[in-house]
Amino acid sequence: MAKLRVGLVFGGRSVEHEVSVSSAASILRNLDPSRYEVWPLAIGHDGSWRLGDPGTSLEGTMQRGTGVVLPPTPDANALRPLAGGAPIALDVLFPIVHGHGGEDGALQGLLELAGLPYVGSGIAGSAIQMDKEIAKRLLAAAGIPVTPWRALTSFEFANDPKRLAMDIVDELGLPVFVKPANSGSSVGIQKIEDVHALPRALAEASRYDTKLLVERGISAREIEVAVLGNDEPEASVPGEIRPRRDWYDYEAKYVDESTELLVPAPISEEESERVRDLAVRAYRTLEGAGLGRVDFLMDRETGAFYLNEINSLPGFTEVSMYPRLWEASGLPYPQLLDRLIELALERHRKRAALQTTFQKRA
Repeated sequence: MAKLRVGLVFGGRSVEHEVSVSSAASILRNLDPSRYEVWPLAIGHDGSWRLGDPGTSLEGTMQRGTGVVLPPTPDANALRPLAGGAPIALDVLFPIVHGHGGEDGALQGLLELAGLPYVGSGIAGSAIQMDKEIAKRLLAAAGIPVTPWRALTSFEFANDPKRLAMDIVDELGLPVFVKPANSGSSVGIQKIEDVHALPRALAEASRYDTKLLVERGISAREIEVAVLGNDEPEASVPGEIRPRRDWYDYEAKYVDESTELLVPAPISEEESERVRDLAVRAYRTLEGAGLGRVDFLMDRETGAFYLNEINSLPGFTEVSMYPRLWEASGLPYPQLLDRLIELALERHRKRAALQTTFQKRA
Protein backbone atom coordinates (compact mmCIF):
# COMPACT_ATOMS: atom_id res chain seq x y z
CA MET A 1 0.00 0.00 0.00
CA ALA A 2 1.32 3.42 -0.95
CA LYS A 3 2.20 5.75 1.89
CA LEU A 4 -0.02 8.74 2.56
CA ARG A 5 1.75 11.98 1.58
CA VAL A 6 1.41 14.32 4.55
CA GLY A 7 2.40 17.98 4.46
CA LEU A 8 3.47 19.08 7.96
CA VAL A 9 2.93 22.85 8.04
CA PHE A 10 4.78 24.81 10.73
CA GLY A 11 6.25 28.21 11.58
CA GLY A 12 4.14 31.18 10.58
CA ARG A 13 4.18 34.94 10.97
CA SER A 14 2.78 35.08 14.51
CA VAL A 15 4.53 35.54 17.85
CA GLU A 16 3.98 31.80 18.38
CA HIS A 17 6.35 30.84 15.55
CA GLU A 18 8.88 29.11 17.81
CA VAL A 19 6.19 27.17 19.67
CA SER A 20 4.91 25.93 16.31
CA VAL A 21 8.36 24.68 15.34
CA SER A 22 8.62 22.76 18.62
CA SER A 23 5.17 21.24 18.07
CA ALA A 24 6.08 20.19 14.52
CA ALA A 25 9.31 18.56 15.68
CA SER A 26 7.38 16.41 18.13
CA ILE A 27 4.76 15.45 15.53
CA LEU A 28 7.48 14.56 13.03
CA ARG A 29 9.09 12.19 15.55
CA ASN A 30 5.79 10.42 16.18
CA LEU A 31 4.32 10.02 12.68
CA ASP A 32 4.62 6.38 11.65
CA PRO A 33 7.21 6.22 8.80
CA SER A 34 5.69 2.97 7.56
CA ARG A 35 2.36 4.75 6.90
CA TYR A 36 3.32 8.30 5.98
CA GLU A 37 5.65 10.12 3.65
CA VAL A 38 6.10 13.41 5.49
CA TRP A 39 6.88 16.60 3.59
CA PRO A 40 7.86 19.45 5.94
CA LEU A 41 6.32 22.75 4.83
CA ALA A 42 7.75 25.80 6.58
CA ILE A 43 6.14 29.23 6.73
CA GLY A 44 8.78 31.84 7.50
CA HIS A 45 8.49 34.95 9.62
CA ASP A 46 8.11 36.81 6.32
CA GLY A 47 5.22 34.57 5.22
CA SER A 48 7.16 32.71 2.53
CA TRP A 49 6.48 28.99 2.08
CA ARG A 50 9.33 26.49 1.75
CA LEU A 51 8.94 22.76 1.13
CA GLY A 52 11.45 20.11 2.19
CA ASP A 53 11.76 16.64 0.73
CA PRO A 54 10.83 13.73 3.02
CA GLY A 55 13.62 13.29 5.57
CA THR A 56 14.63 16.96 5.51
CA SER A 57 14.95 18.55 8.95
CA LEU A 58 12.63 21.36 9.97
CA GLU A 59 15.55 23.77 10.23
CA GLY A 60 16.85 22.70 6.84
CA THR A 61 13.41 23.19 5.32
CA MET A 62 13.07 26.66 6.82
CA GLN A 63 16.49 27.73 5.55
CA ARG A 64 16.98 25.86 2.28
CA GLY A 65 13.62 24.41 1.27
CA THR A 66 12.13 24.90 -2.16
CA GLY A 67 10.02 28.04 -2.41
CA VAL A 68 6.43 27.04 -3.19
CA VAL A 69 2.97 28.52 -3.48
CA LEU A 70 -0.44 26.91 -3.12
CA PRO A 71 -2.84 28.20 -5.77
CA PRO A 72 -6.32 28.87 -4.36
CA THR A 73 -7.97 26.55 -6.86
CA PRO A 74 -8.44 22.77 -6.70
CA ASP A 75 -5.63 21.33 -8.83
CA ALA A 76 -4.64 17.81 -7.80
CA ASN A 77 -3.77 19.11 -4.32
CA ALA A 78 -0.57 20.51 -5.77
CA LEU A 79 2.07 22.92 -4.47
CA ARG A 80 3.81 24.86 -7.24
CA PRO A 81 7.59 25.49 -7.03
CA LEU A 82 8.35 29.19 -7.54
CA ALA A 83 11.36 28.39 -9.71
CA GLY A 84 9.29 26.16 -11.97
CA GLY A 85 9.15 22.42 -12.23
CA ALA A 86 6.58 19.75 -11.59
CA PRO A 87 3.78 20.41 -9.08
CA ILE A 88 4.03 18.47 -5.82
CA ALA A 89 0.82 16.70 -4.81
CA LEU A 90 0.00 15.94 -1.18
CA ASP A 91 -2.84 13.87 0.26
CA VAL A 92 -3.45 15.81 3.46
CA LEU A 93 -1.96 18.72 5.38
CA PHE A 94 -1.28 18.73 9.10
CA PRO A 95 -1.08 22.43 10.00
CA ILE A 96 0.46 23.14 13.39
CA VAL A 97 0.80 26.89 12.81
CA HIS A 98 -0.30 28.62 16.01
CA GLY A 99 -1.71 32.13 16.21
CA HIS A 100 -2.44 34.64 13.45
CA GLY A 101 -2.56 33.21 9.95
CA GLY A 102 -2.51 29.64 11.25
CA GLU A 103 -5.46 28.91 13.49
CA ASP A 104 -7.67 31.95 12.86
CA GLY A 105 -9.32 30.70 9.67
CA ALA A 106 -6.95 32.35 7.22
CA LEU A 107 -4.88 29.26 6.41
CA GLN A 108 -8.01 27.11 6.54
CA GLY A 109 -9.63 29.35 3.92
CA LEU A 110 -6.72 28.87 1.55
CA LEU A 111 -6.78 25.10 2.03
CA GLU A 112 -10.53 25.00 1.36
CA LEU A 113 -10.06 26.95 -1.87
CA ALA A 114 -7.21 24.64 -2.87
CA GLY A 115 -9.31 21.56 -2.16
CA LEU A 116 -6.81 20.07 0.28
CA PRO A 117 -7.83 17.94 3.26
CA TYR A 118 -6.38 19.29 6.51
CA VAL A 119 -6.32 18.49 10.21
CA GLY A 120 -8.44 20.64 12.50
CA SER A 121 -11.41 22.96 12.49
CA GLY A 122 -12.76 24.69 9.41
CA ILE A 123 -12.79 28.40 8.60
CA ALA A 124 -15.62 29.48 10.90
CA GLY A 125 -14.66 27.17 13.77
CA SER A 126 -11.04 28.28 13.66
CA ALA A 127 -11.95 31.97 13.55
CA ILE A 128 -14.44 31.95 16.42
CA GLN A 129 -12.24 29.80 18.65
CA MET A 130 -9.34 32.16 18.04
CA ASP A 131 -11.35 35.28 18.88
CA LYS A 132 -11.79 35.04 22.65
CA GLU A 133 -14.46 37.76 22.75
CA ILE A 134 -16.69 36.23 20.05
CA ALA A 135 -16.19 32.82 21.68
CA LYS A 136 -17.34 34.18 25.04
CA ARG A 137 -20.51 35.63 23.54
CA LEU A 138 -21.41 32.35 21.85
CA LEU A 139 -20.59 30.27 24.91
CA ALA A 140 -22.61 32.52 27.21
CA ALA A 141 -25.57 32.34 24.81
CA ALA A 142 -25.32 28.54 24.94
CA GLY A 143 -25.48 28.56 28.74
CA ILE A 144 -21.82 27.61 29.24
CA PRO A 145 -20.31 29.54 32.19
CA VAL A 146 -17.64 32.14 31.40
CA THR A 147 -16.10 34.81 33.64
CA PRO A 148 -17.43 38.40 33.26
CA TRP A 149 -15.53 40.41 30.68
CA ARG A 150 -15.26 43.70 28.85
CA ALA A 151 -14.20 43.99 25.21
CA LEU A 152 -12.77 47.13 23.67
CA THR A 153 -10.76 48.25 20.67
CA SER A 154 -7.32 49.83 20.69
CA PHE A 155 -9.05 52.91 19.22
CA GLU A 156 -11.33 53.20 22.27
CA PHE A 157 -8.37 52.75 24.58
CA ALA A 158 -6.34 55.48 22.85
CA ASN A 159 -9.03 58.13 23.38
CA ASP A 160 -9.03 58.26 27.19
CA PRO A 161 -7.05 55.39 28.75
CA LYS A 162 -7.28 56.56 32.37
CA ARG A 163 -11.04 57.06 32.31
CA LEU A 164 -11.50 53.75 30.53
CA ALA A 165 -9.39 51.99 33.16
CA MET A 166 -11.55 53.40 35.96
CA ASP A 167 -14.75 52.31 34.15
CA ILE A 168 -13.41 48.78 33.70
CA VAL A 169 -12.44 48.41 37.35
CA ASP A 170 -15.82 49.78 38.46
CA GLU A 171 -17.47 47.10 36.31
CA LEU A 172 -15.21 44.09 36.90
CA GLY A 173 -13.29 44.85 40.08
CA LEU A 174 -9.70 43.76 40.67
CA PRO A 175 -7.73 41.73 39.83
CA VAL A 176 -8.36 41.52 36.09
CA PHE A 177 -6.60 39.82 33.21
CA VAL A 178 -5.85 41.88 30.11
CA LYS A 179 -5.53 39.99 26.82
CA PRO A 180 -5.31 40.50 23.08
CA ALA A 181 -8.60 39.05 21.83
CA ASN A 182 -6.78 37.04 19.15
CA SER A 183 -3.58 35.50 20.44
CA GLY A 184 -2.26 32.43 22.21
CA SER A 185 0.49 31.02 24.45
CA SER A 186 -0.32 33.82 26.94
CA VAL A 187 1.50 36.34 24.73
CA GLY A 188 0.46 39.90 25.63
CA ILE A 189 -1.54 38.79 28.68
CA GLN A 190 -1.09 40.43 32.08
CA LYS A 191 -2.69 40.10 35.49
CA ILE A 192 -3.50 43.54 36.89
CA GLU A 193 -4.15 44.29 40.57
CA ASP A 194 -3.81 48.10 40.49
CA VAL A 195 -6.02 50.36 38.39
CA HIS A 196 -3.03 52.60 37.62
CA ALA A 197 -1.27 49.67 35.90
CA LEU A 198 -4.23 48.94 33.64
CA PRO A 199 -3.55 51.53 30.88
CA ARG A 200 -0.03 50.22 30.42
CA ALA A 201 -1.28 46.62 30.23
CA LEU A 202 -3.86 47.61 27.62
CA ALA A 203 -1.15 49.33 25.62
CA GLU A 204 0.98 46.17 25.75
CA ALA A 205 -1.92 43.98 24.64
CA SER A 206 -2.67 46.38 21.76
CA ARG A 207 0.76 45.53 20.31
CA TYR A 208 -0.69 42.14 19.35
CA ASP A 209 -4.30 42.85 18.39
CA THR A 210 -6.68 45.73 17.69
CA LYS A 211 -9.37 44.12 19.88
CA LEU A 212 -8.67 43.71 23.57
CA LEU A 213 -10.31 41.70 26.33
CA VAL A 214 -10.40 42.38 30.06
CA GLU A 215 -11.66 39.53 32.25
CA ARG A 216 -12.50 39.39 35.93
CA GLY A 217 -9.82 37.49 37.79
CA ILE A 218 -10.82 34.70 40.15
CA SER A 219 -8.86 32.40 42.43
CA ALA A 220 -8.98 29.27 40.33
CA ARG A 221 -7.36 25.99 39.42
CA GLU A 222 -6.38 25.46 35.76
CA ILE A 223 -8.21 22.41 34.37
CA GLU A 224 -7.82 21.27 30.76
CA VAL A 225 -9.70 18.73 28.65
CA ALA A 226 -8.69 17.43 25.21
CA VAL A 227 -11.48 16.86 22.69
CA LEU A 228 -11.16 14.67 19.61
CA GLY A 229 -13.63 14.09 16.78
CA ASN A 230 -15.89 15.60 14.14
CA ASP A 231 -19.59 14.77 14.41
CA GLU A 232 -19.18 12.66 17.55
CA PRO A 233 -16.48 14.35 19.63
CA GLU A 234 -15.04 12.64 22.69
CA ALA A 235 -13.42 14.17 25.76
CA SER A 236 -10.23 12.95 27.42
CA VAL A 237 -9.64 12.64 31.12
CA PRO A 238 -9.14 16.14 32.59
CA GLY A 239 -5.70 17.39 33.58
CA GLU A 240 -4.58 20.13 35.92
CA ILE A 241 -1.80 22.66 35.50
CA ARG A 242 -0.11 23.98 38.63
CA PRO A 243 2.34 26.75 37.85
CA ARG A 244 4.78 27.87 40.53
CA ARG A 245 4.34 31.40 39.22
CA ASP A 246 1.34 33.56 40.09
CA TRP A 247 -0.52 32.39 36.97
CA TYR A 248 0.02 30.29 33.85
CA ASP A 249 1.94 32.78 31.71
CA TYR A 250 4.31 32.19 28.76
CA GLU A 251 7.28 31.52 31.06
CA ALA A 252 5.29 28.97 33.06
CA LYS A 253 4.19 27.23 29.85
CA TYR A 254 7.48 26.96 28.00
CA VAL A 255 10.40 27.95 30.25
CA ASP A 256 9.74 27.24 33.94
CA GLU A 257 10.39 23.52 34.50
CA SER A 258 8.76 23.65 37.94
CA THR A 259 5.26 23.88 36.44
CA GLU A 260 3.35 20.71 37.36
CA LEU A 261 1.16 18.93 34.81
CA LEU A 262 -1.14 16.56 36.69
CA VAL A 263 -2.82 13.90 34.55
CA PRO A 264 -5.44 12.96 35.49
CA ALA A 265 -6.49 16.00 37.48
CA PRO A 266 -7.05 15.37 41.20
CA ILE A 267 -10.78 16.10 41.11
CA SER A 268 -13.81 13.99 41.96
CA GLU A 269 -15.49 11.66 39.47
CA GLU A 270 -18.55 13.92 39.46
CA GLU A 271 -16.40 16.98 38.76
CA SER A 272 -14.58 15.09 36.01
CA GLU A 273 -17.81 14.12 34.28
CA ARG A 274 -19.15 17.65 34.59
CA VAL A 275 -16.10 19.32 33.07
CA ARG A 276 -15.86 16.72 30.28
CA ASP A 277 -19.50 17.33 29.38
CA LEU A 278 -18.92 21.09 29.34
CA ALA A 279 -15.88 20.59 27.10
CA VAL A 280 -17.84 18.66 24.47
CA ARG A 281 -20.73 21.16 24.61
CA ALA A 282 -18.32 24.06 24.14
CA TYR A 283 -16.53 22.26 21.29
CA ARG A 284 -19.84 21.79 19.46
CA THR A 285 -20.93 25.37 20.18
CA LEU A 286 -17.74 26.78 18.64
CA GLU A 287 -17.82 24.38 15.66
CA GLY A 288 -14.78 22.36 16.61
CA ALA A 289 -13.53 19.65 14.25
CA GLY A 290 -10.67 17.22 14.52
CA LEU A 291 -9.22 18.45 17.76
CA GLY A 292 -9.40 21.12 20.42
CA ARG A 293 -8.05 21.74 23.90
CA VAL A 294 -10.67 23.22 26.20
CA ASP A 295 -9.30 25.23 29.12
CA PHE A 296 -11.30 25.83 32.30
CA LEU A 297 -10.96 27.82 35.48
CA MET A 298 -12.23 25.93 38.53
CA ASP A 299 -13.21 28.33 41.32
CA ARG A 300 -11.30 27.33 44.44
CA GLU A 301 -14.14 28.38 46.74
CA THR A 302 -17.26 27.14 44.94
CA GLY A 303 -15.90 24.42 42.64
CA ALA A 304 -17.69 26.03 39.70
CA PHE A 305 -16.16 25.64 36.24
CA TYR A 306 -15.74 28.63 33.92
CA LEU A 307 -14.64 28.07 30.36
CA ASN A 308 -11.52 30.12 29.71
CA GLU A 309 -10.86 29.35 26.04
CA ILE A 310 -10.72 26.67 23.34
CA ASN A 311 -7.54 26.21 21.35
CA SER A 312 -8.26 24.76 17.91
CA LEU A 313 -4.60 23.85 17.23
CA PRO A 314 -3.12 23.19 20.67
CA GLY A 315 0.56 22.71 21.28
CA PHE A 316 2.07 19.31 20.46
CA THR A 317 5.45 19.73 22.15
CA GLU A 318 6.82 17.04 24.44
CA VAL A 319 5.31 18.86 27.46
CA SER A 320 1.99 19.81 25.85
CA MET A 321 -1.20 18.78 27.60
CA TYR A 322 -3.20 17.71 24.54
CA PRO A 323 -1.21 14.55 23.67
CA ARG A 324 -0.60 13.85 27.36
CA LEU A 325 -4.31 13.85 28.11
CA TRP A 326 -5.05 11.38 25.31
CA GLU A 327 -2.13 9.20 26.35
CA ALA A 328 -3.70 9.00 29.82
CA SER A 329 -7.05 8.24 28.17
CA GLY A 330 -5.63 5.20 26.35
CA LEU A 331 -4.64 6.74 23.00
CA PRO A 332 -0.84 6.92 22.55
CA TYR A 333 0.72 9.82 20.64
CA PRO A 334 1.33 7.99 17.31
CA GLN A 335 -2.22 6.60 17.26
CA LEU A 336 -3.57 10.05 18.14
CA LEU A 337 -1.87 11.43 15.03
CA ASP A 338 -3.33 8.58 12.95
CA ARG A 339 -6.81 9.43 14.21
CA LEU A 340 -6.40 13.16 13.48
CA ILE A 341 -5.39 12.41 9.89
CA GLU A 342 -8.35 10.01 9.52
CA LEU A 343 -10.70 12.72 10.79
CA ALA A 344 -9.24 15.24 8.32
CA LEU A 345 -9.82 12.90 5.39
CA GLU A 346 -13.31 11.99 6.64
CA ARG A 347 -14.35 15.64 6.93
CA HIS A 348 -12.94 16.42 3.48
CA ARG A 349 -14.83 13.54 1.86
CA LYS A 350 -18.11 14.73 3.32
CA ARG A 351 -17.56 18.32 2.21
CA ALA A 352 -16.35 17.27 -1.25
CA ALA A 353 -19.62 15.37 -1.75
CA LEU A 354 -21.73 18.53 -1.28
CA GLN A 355 -23.31 20.04 -4.37
CA THR A 356 -21.73 23.23 -5.63
CA THR A 357 -24.16 23.95 -8.48
CA PHE A 358 -27.89 24.50 -8.31
CA GLN A 359 -29.98 21.82 -9.98
CA LYS A 360 -33.64 22.55 -10.44
CA ARG A 361 -35.83 19.71 -9.27
CA ALA A 362 -37.99 18.06 -11.89
